[in-house]
Amino acid sequence: MAEPKSKLLIVEDDLDIADMLNAYFRVQGYDVLTVNWGEDGVRACQTNMPDLVILDIRLPDIDGFEVARRLRTNRRTKQIPIIFLTEKRERNDRLKGLELHAEDYITKPFDIQELRLRVRNALASAKRGSLTNPVTGLPDGDLVTERLSQTLQDADAVAMVVALGNLDRFREVYGFVASDDLLRAVSLMLQGSLRDNGGTEDFLGHIGTDTFLVITRRPYVAALKENIRRQLQQSFDYFYRDQDREMGLFREQGLTVYIQDLDVAQQGFSEVSQLRARLEALRP
Repeated sequence: MAEPKSKLLIVEDDLDIADMLNAYFRVQGYDVLTVNWGEDGVRACQTNMPDLVILDIRLPDIDGFEVARRLRTNRRTKQIPIIFLTEKRERNDRLKGLELHAEDYITKPFDIQELRLRVRNALASAKRGSLTNPVTGLPDGDLVTERLSQTLQDADAVAMVVALGNLDRFREVYGFVASDDLLRAVSLMLQGSLRDNGGTEDFLGHIGTDTFLVITRRPYVAALKENIRRQLQQSFDYFYRDQDREMGLFREQGLTVYIQDLDVAQQGFSEVSQLRARLEALRP
């Protein structure tokens, strides 16, 4: 028996884009519903719950952020994956979208093949119960929460947030496929650093789509930080095109390593939610 088709809801007021996405994703084997107003998007989610929402931000009535807020505060719809598709490129808008736990934030003009991959990854992640990151395969969601809960009982535990500075700039120039390749490579380098400089009980996962979480113990922190920083910084040039390096395109906004660590025991957290919130606040 064939698997049921995944249902996509497209909330987009540009009729040309809405019709194009509708036709494209139907050909890809999805059931697709398109609406042009934010309120209609909220109602559609409540009456015929989709598996994923592709959501514009600029809409004729309420904006996409308000649509997402309403979906996230409703028990029935709060777990629906959301991909923002918008002309808004400002960092604050992107952060606002990620704060609403959107799976992705894609700016127009967009590559339809990249959007297809993002939709596929988000749906795959949702079906797995968000246990692993769809790009790197590392633990995410409930697996990370479970590990953080164990960390509260460890008097020697240190949690480390590792992220890439200027990743948005890299993604703008090279696209999401290249960005995914970069994140996969970074995950392999982090695993190598833990293997060479960490302890046998160390943990590597995600706290946010593009942000890595390392849980280690105090004796390993200094060596790990030094090794991670060195390994990543030495690798970045390989991800730029030769002509871009020669032109100095990334001289001012090139990839950088961002590492912040948190001595868990010293903070005195009583709930894993407090620890997670503190770690998320450390993200760039």
